[in-house]
Amino acid sequence: MLSVYLICVGKLKEKFYKDACAEYVKRLSSYCKLTVVEIPEVKLSKSPTLGEIANALDKEGDAIRIKIPPSSRVVALCVEGRMRSSEEMAHMIPSQGSQDKHLVFLIGGSYGLHPSVKAEAHIQLSMSPMTFPHHLARVMLLEQIYRAFKINEGSSYHK
Repeated sequence: MLSVYLICVGKLKEKFYKDACAEYVKRLSSYCKLTVVEIPEVKLSKSPTLGEIANALDKEGDAIRIKIPPSSRVVALCVEGRMRSSEEMAHMIPSQGSQDKHLVFLIGGSYGLHPSVKAEAHIQLSMSPMTFPHHLARVMLLEQIYRAFKINEGSSYHK
């Protein structure tokens, strides 16, 4: 069974986000071994300087790298990434016998991901040209991962 990791900067606080994520985690349990890893977001002042933001992204990037298992295919969610359809997302899910043992998705915090983390990823994925809270992006990504598995099995979930 494929291992899927969702490495996120920041902890879910709102019950409605937690409930939505829990629902997709439950649904995905039939398709993959899903591990959600939350990396603490570096605390910043109310008006951080560019240097403070860069330092925080660097620290968060180091914490992310430590959590990525070897033999992983890494997908970084970022505004610079390429938007993909749900069908294209389904093609990102490795088939049985693939050399990729782990599929890892990265979601940054309020200021995104460190540029080096994005550059090291195999795929840069954009969910939309619109801006979403990173906690909502987690729910949306989990739904799209679930949809990808449903597409690959030929289910009617994806219309």
